[in-house]
Amino acid sequence: MSTVHVVDHPLIQHKLTLMRQKNCGTKDFRQLLEEISMLMGYEVTRELPLKEIEIETPMAKCKSKVIAGKKLGVVPILRAGLGMVDGILNLVPAAKVGHIGLYRDPETHLPVEYYCKLPKDVAERDLIVVDPMLATGGSSVAAINFIKQRGCKSITLMCLVGCPEGVRAVQEAHPDVDIYIAAIDEYLNENKYIVPGLGDAGDRLYGTK
Repeated sequence: MSTVHVVDHPLIQHKLTLMRQKNCGTKDFRQLLEEISMLMGYEVTRELPLKEIEIETPMAKCKSKVIAGKKLGVVPILRAGLGMVDGILNLVPAAKVGHIGLYRDPETHLPVEYYCKLPKDVAERDLIVVDPMLATGGSSVAAINFIKQRGCKSITLMCLVGCPEGVRAVQEAHPDVDIYIAAIDEYLNENKYIVPGLGDAGDRLYGTK
């Protein structure tokens, strides 16, 4: 079973509280989401492998460490996931960015892919799939399915707010995908919104209704 990492750093929890408030405007919501994403990205990349190389400082030659192993990629689930990309790129500017778009079929209520563009070398990269909300888990499960179908084997899911139902759905469908999340809230309401949550992340991020 995949591991769930609740990232409870005080700065993340403080900024998340500001985002949750209904009077948090679009500009502040967008900025806070980027800041939290950068802080969470620090935790997601904590286990990256290192290797030693020889360098020369102004004082002497020495051995020092750099990141080794696979290259990174970031894949936001459209549209709200876009708000998390820059935070990670601030930490890892060389990461490639893919995009995946899903909509819910009105009859079957199942996620349908309408867009997927990934780096050509996706099979050689560690991908971080980002989406602020992990509600039913349907979109995350489907996005990871589509990404795996294109050859990627190393995937991490990074979300802001989730609920037990969504976490469980991802764990059951993808036991090899670890989840990083800032808060696991109480439950889903009848409209499939997380409670207490923060509302529709996409609408709040882009000022739409």
